[in-house]
Amino acid sequence: MARLGTQRRVANMSATPEIISLSSVLPPGPAFLQGDEACAEGAIAAGCTFYAGYPITPASEIMEHICRRFAELPGRVFIQMEDEIASIGSCIGASWAGALAMTATSGPGFTLMLENLGYALITETPLVIVDVQRAGPSTGQATRPAQGDVMQARFGAHGDYELIALAPWSVQEMYSETIRAFSLAERFRVPVILLADEAVGHLRESLMIEPTVRVYRRRRLGGRPPFGDAEVPPMPAFGQGEKLLVTGSTHDAWGFRRTSSASAQATLVERLVRKVQAHEDEICRTVAYHCEEGPLDVLLIAYGFTARSALRAVAMARGRGRRVGLLRLATLWPFPSREVARHTAGARRVIVAEMNRGQVLREVQRIVPAAEGYQRTDGEIIEPDELLAVIEERERR
Repeated sequence: MARLGTQRRVANMSATPEIISLSSVLPPGPAFLQGDEACAEGAIAAGCTFYAGYPITPASEIMEHICRRFAELPGRVFIQMEDEIASIGSCIGASWAGALAMTATSGPGFTLMLENLGYALITETPLVIVDVQRAGPSTGQATRPAQGDVMQARFGAHGDYELIALAPWSVQEMYSETIRAFSLAERFRVPVILLADEAVGHLRESLMIEPTVRVYRRRRLGGRPPFGDAEVPPMPAFGQGEKLLVTGSTHDAWGFRRTSSASAQATLVERLVRKVQAHEDEICRTVAYHCEEGPLDVLLIAYGFTARSALRAVAMARGRGRRVGLLRLATLWPFPSREVARHTAGARRVIVAEMNRGQVLREVQRIVPAAEGYQRTDGEIIEPDELLAVIEERERR
């Protein structure tokens, strides 16, 4: 790869001060990258200035690539930490110092991050966590694909909260959804998880680099309460003259601990949940294939790499005259319930395909109790022929 130029800010694209446009760091046009490399480049394009991590398969290439690239670019800081606990902790600190921070890991390392994930949630710290999933539980199979961290991503921290998790299915989306992850983290002051999988992370294919990227930036207004007074409060950085208190205990709008106040606890938790739930239409992204032509015989629901196999199976089934469609979930949390309900309403059968024991299936069954699942948890991807056989078997019933 040729030595690349630095990033610069382009004119504001909106009257809203949080929205800015950045020129591309990579040369605009087609590129050929591995998924993990594209994730690293997406972080750079979004303006990431701080990365802390610890090597773990199959996410190590993200750290390796971003380490090399940060050395070429001004104002970027890379640190290899002693473990994943320290990695996310340093990212939280860097975010409060004004940086755009990211870390990357896989299932076992993500488990270690969960206590600090809860701290980031209650302190409303924007950061991006990339989880390139592998077969588990525990150490499992380090080099094999899986999608078993869906529920860990949503419910791994204790208490009530909302966060955002995205599910890229291609090298293109490893780039673009990383950019979107940073934008959403800044927009809502919330940790955002890029929930990839080994097959996408290690895939190599072409992608298109746009000349500019459009991103949100946190508001840094001074003299305003950083934990209240607005749905998403402004977030000044340490060193800007604000008297910041950042605690994992229940706190009021100014950060003062209120560990015996029922009203403070209720107010804080309600806002942490509402600021995401109230904007689900803005956050959630789904892509429908062949779903708008009338009642379907079968609707497949899939995400990540499995959705690639599902789309091929749909094409094969349609070639045999069957009315089959696919709903791809590009956002997993908050769960896109309205879109799932809309697309499943006219389908005679709903099949959820995933590389776990039915974690998203359970969410779909809240909407469609009769929804069925097809799963693999043997460290291998789901092949299109398998899904075609499932479609045809269930059509013969």
